Amino acid sequence: MQKTNDIPEIGDLVVVTVTKVEKFGAEVKLDEYKGLNGFIHIAEVANGWVRYIRDHLREGQKTVCKVLQIDSRRKSVDLSLKRVNEHQKREKISEWKNDQKAEKLMELISVSLKKSPEECMIEFGNELVEKYGSLYSAFEEAATEEDDFYSGVRAKWRNAFLKTAMQNVQSPFVKIGGTMEIYSLESRGIEKIKNCLDIGDVADVTIRYAGAPRYLLKVKEKEYKSAEDKLKNVIQAITDNCKKNGVSFEFIRDSKEK
Repeated sequence: MQKTNDIPEIGDLVVVTVTKVEKFGAEVKLDEYKGLNGFIHIAEVANGWVRYIRDHLREGQKTVCKVLQIDSRRKSVDLSLKRVNEHQKREKISEWKNDQKAEKLMELISVSLKKSPEECMIEFGNELVEKYGSLYSAFEEAATEEDDFYSGVRAKWRNAFLKTAMQNVQSPFVKIGGTMEIYSLESRGIEKIKNCLDIGDVADVTIRYAGAPRYLLKVKEKEYKSAEDKLKNVIQAITDNCKKNGVSFEFIRDSKEK
């Protein structure tokens, strides 16, 4: 997906495609920036002496470089290949591939809504990028949090976005939980129940009222074991709070979980 800004910033990692290999460097195009070209000087190709640049780069090769200098007038940038380690390269390529997939998914949504991809980005895409960090992250969130995704919005685009995400994106998260039944017959019962559910600021834990005396508890993590540990800790904290407040508590684990 093309970046909304015209040029990257110095220090950014960018995906490039080699267009021409010369004696003292290689010309490339920056795949994420329309019409922007770059140059990798032979001194920035690899650590140590580079005898034959073609031992490291070839036409058509896709790789990741770091931005060193920018000439906005010529729409050209000086790049370094040697200043990008393998981990950074893998992370950037993965991000770029996800952007490409998100772009294709957005095209599917635009067809279902009978709008252009550009119109969809203006209507809701840019806002999702701002909220979730990237368009693909928004698709991942939609595939994980179907009920809570962009809560409060019932626009037609939301249903189309959710449907596309559920059909095409594998959630990177494990989501487990269940139903809590909490009740108190005392006059201050509601206040006591609120105290029982106060477990502090725990990331990726949601508690939702589902009609007295039921509350839905969900935890989300990237690995099943860590999700189980978090759920266990949350239940223990609520159990302890209920004992202190003399409130009846029971947790019923979901039979179907993501």
